[in-house]
Amino acid sequence: IRYAHHAEPLGVFEIYLPYAPVVTSIKADTLRAYAALALGLLLLWLGLFRTVATASRQLRRQSDHNAHQALHDALTGLPNRLLLHDRITQSLRASDRDLRPMALVLMDLDRFKEVNDTLGHRHGDNLIQQVGERLRATGRAMDTVARLGGDEFAVLLPGVDGDAGAMSAAERLRDALREPFEVAGLQLSVEASLGVVLYPSAAGDADVLLQHADVAMYVAKRSHAGIAMYDRADDHHSTERLQLLAELRTAIGEGQLVLHYQPKLHLGSGTVRGVEALVRWQHPERGLLPPSDFVPMAERTGLIHPLTEVVLRTALVQVRAWCDAGSPMPVAVNVSTRSLLNLEFPDLVLTLLTEHGVAPELLGLEITETTIMEDPQRALAVLTRLFEAGIRLSIDDFGTGYSSLAYLKRLPVHELKVDRSFVANMTRNERDRMIVNSTVALGQSLGLDVVAEGVEDAETRAALEDLGCDLAQGFLFSRPVAATDISGWATGSWATGSWAVGNSLPV
Repeated sequence: IRYAHHAEPLGVFEIYLPYAPVVTSIKADTLRAYAALALGLLLLWLGLFRTVATASRQLRRQSDHNAHQALHDALTGLPNRLLLHDRITQSLRASDRDLRPMALVLMDLDRFKEVNDTLGHRHGDNLIQQVGERLRATGRAMDTVARLGGDEFAVLLPGVDGDAGAMSAAERLRDALREPFEVAGLQLSVEASLGVVLYPSAAGDADVLLQHADVAMYVAKRSHAGIAMYDRADDHHSTERLQLLAELRTAIGEGQLVLHYQPKLHLGSGTVRGVEALVRWQHPERGLLPPSDFVPMAERTGLIHPLTEVVLRTALVQVRAWCDAGSPMPVAVNVSTRSLLNLEFPDLVLTLLTEHGVAPELLGLEITETTIMEDPQRALAVLTRLFEAGIRLSIDDFGTGYSSLAYLKRLPVHELKVDRSFVANMTRNERDRMIVNSTVALGQSLGLDVVAEGVEDAETRAALEDLGCDLAQGFLFSRPVAATDISGWATGSWATGSWAVGNSLPV
């Protein structure tokens, strides 16, 4: 203690405070702080847990969705090709274990493109959804109905009763589509082509069975049978075929393709009015191969374009030679789907005509009605250009496809060729005779010439003359022969006149 003005302290005193209350207060404050911290951490943990749990559930749902999407078709919800492949593999194991056959059906809707082109893709998708639902409702619980893409479906049938059971199941699937579908307020009838393969009759893994079913399906589509069972004879995907395909590329470039010619006769006068050029392959080892051995391969692989050009060039070279010899002879060449739907094809034809100095009316092009209906609008554009250039156009194999009369009356063509399947039996089958008669009347009412294919006997020729058919070709007159064997046709026993370049084709 100091007093004022005194530098030295005068005394000291001490104050004592008990510390226990202070400790108690500090502990209480600390506990409150810890409690607040713990509560905060708890709330934080609960918040994080909720967030993590929510995110985890969303990730699981997304993962499940992604897994489902990876194995199912987005449009129909049906299993896709990947899941079907897995189930085929499982079914193969079960079939081996239980010694029970299984079947695979591949289905393609006929003329589905017309639905998309007419009503639009949205309504086309709606039809696909309805087809998927109906197929699923038709099958058994153990069956797998899958969509492979586009208008193609597959149905896996475990435990079937052999060929008969597989075909019966395929019939049920096809029949299920006969009831009309309602799309855009319209009642649409749907038909399909089905290919069936049975295991173990046709052995292999999932990929092989799918390939076999695909082969059978295209056989059903080409034959218009609706359903076809896989037959090894129809399978053009063997190693031998692949080797032949490689050799065909060489053949096109090395001039191994040759043309044989078959005459078309005017039934009234017996005059040869032209020839059809038919391609053959003079194979160095296999001999002379018919077009059925290699043209389908060319169409599937794109080799049809160079093959068609070679055939056109060869035919026009021969026409030029006939013209130079003073006996011009019109020649007709068959045209594939790919060529007809190629907008640049008319340019190629006109270039080749100019290059060889051949008048357009001496060249004919034959197109099947199935080819035309593949894409009628594009086909019409190509045919119109060829027609306007003066090239003679024919619809080949008429009566075997699905051509629409509405399109037929618009097509710029000169000629209908009645398919040989009707002509060959017309003297023995009244229905075939009626079909030929109707086709002749239809063609002539449209101002077209009508050619009967496959005339093999005098009785058939006489029947065709009675019906008023214009032209005919077949073995009765001549088989397809090399150009060197037909030099006398223009002046031979059938001919009554001669050709001159620039003249219109006789009727």
